[in-house]
Amino acid sequence: MKLKFLIGLFVLTGFFVSAQSGVTIVDSIKSNGIYRTYRFYKPLSYTGSTAYPLVMNFHGYTSTASQQQFYGNFMPVADTAKFLIVHPQGTLDGSNQPYWNSGISPVGAKDLQFVSELIDTLKTKYNIDANAVYSTGMSNGGFMSNYLACNLSNKVAAIGSVAGTMFTSFSSTCNPSRPVPVIHVHGTADATVPYYGNTTEIAADSLMKYWRVHNNCGATPSFTNLPDIVPSDGCTAVRYLWTGGNSGSTNELYKVNGGELTWPGATFIIGTTNQDFNASVEIWRFFRKYKLNLLLSAEELYKKELAEINVYPNPANNKVNIASDKDMNVKVCDVLGKEIIAQSNSKTIDISELQNGIYFLNITCEGNYFVKKIVKE
Repeated sequence: MKLKFLIGLFVLTGFFVSAQSGVTIVDSIKSNGIYRTYRFYKPLSYTGSTAYPLVMNFHGYTSTASQQQFYGNFMPVADTAKFLIVHPQGTLDGSNQPYWNSGISPVGAKDLQFVSELIDTLKTKYNIDANAVYSTGMSNGGFMSNYLACNLSNKVAAIGSVAGTMFTSFSSTCNPSRPVPVIHVHGTADATVPYYGNTTEIAADSLMKYWRVHNNCGATPSFTNLPDIVPSDGCTAVRYLWTGGNSGSTNELYKVNGGELTWPGATFIIGTTNQDFNASVEIWRFFRKYKLNLLLSAEELYKKELAEINVYPNPANNKVNIASDKDMNVKVCDVLGKEIIAQSNSKTIDISELQNGIYFLNITCEGNYFVKKIVKE
């Protein structure tokens, strides 16, 4: 997605930072041998005493995490609805442009691994509701959200997409083992990611049919013509809703008649942008209805329970214990990802020789992998 208009955004960034009540933290993790950056937004209401939902907001092709933070802006919603937001940064492709490898190439960036590790890392740093992790994004970021729905449904409860569907190269192999609630927003005049599809990208209607069938929703949607409250925006919108899916899942489509490759409700106008509704508000309204533990199969719920095994005491001085009756392999790594201790089939780890600081337990149990943060003091 080309967002050249955003060159001028940073002239105004200072205003928007001061206009938000929360705090943005720029950080990174090491994934697949390289450092990957992200921008984390924390509303002032967050104190750590209560678990908050997490929304991942992915930028479009050629765009950045910073640009998406302000263009597809969830911050005012998070301030009042009380959730956390992470804006990950993609790597550069062969044209030196930021992108997400959302099923584009098996030899491209390991973005699926990065996102999975990012979720795990954020859970160690913040009090995040593991049942309320969601993904959304613009264009290529919307493709990435659909890719996560296909491949990371054990961690992501529901997804939303603005102008991003699926690549035909992997759409036929997408088959998550549970229902995945999906909300999609797309303009019919989008010349970059055509609403009606092309040889490499499936159409928006085909995307909704796939998720409707997968979730076992009813075949006939209800629909509502949104009031044309801003006639000067040059477009109108219709909301389609499929209900009756497994585990209470639904699917929604906002079809923007005449809309281009834009985020409805955005402050920055880069083309025909619908102002009759706010995509960020509607996506959150959709997300908040769903919890992962109510959508998971018994097998996936078991895997999730493994990941929530307690490690104690933490902080610790000499030893930490893993509260589980299952066999597991454990590696202790420092904050840079360097392996320090490795042991098998032991639930007590001696950390007495380590320097004080933060470490991560990389635990493999019955074919499942998860991470726990510990503090040596």
